[in-house]
Amino acid sequence: MENHITNNFNEKYREKTKQFAVDLCRQFNNFQNGESAKVLIRQLIRSGTSMAANFRAATRARSLAEYYAKICIVIEECDETQFWFEILEDASLVNKDRTIILHNKITELLKVLTATKCKLRKKRYPNQ
Repeated sequence: MENHITNNFNEKYREKTKQFAVDLCRQFNNFQNGESAKVLIRQLIRSGTSMAANFRAATRARSLAEYYAKICIVIEECDETQFWFEILEDASLVNKDRTIILHNKITELLKVLTATKCKLRKKRYPNQ
């Protein structure tokens, strides 16, 4: 499964997902804005950091099938993180100006990882 292209991708997105998790924690570390905001931010941080941890696990996969399965989990966590941003913003619990950069980053990660999943699926199931 290992090759130069995969290694470059893994290293690049291992760092990007980790940096996103760090930025997320820093952004919301001292946030005070009511109980519902605290609960939603807790969920946001859990899914955002889980996304990074699961991508790290994917880079250690022993097979294409395991890598694919882990990438699917990463995409679920990315999507959940995007969802929590949308709820926080739509409910006016956070200022969109404060969260736009991180929201854009998770949207970009979701697009890249979804495209990667599609490519992996074609490799794994070439006749489908």
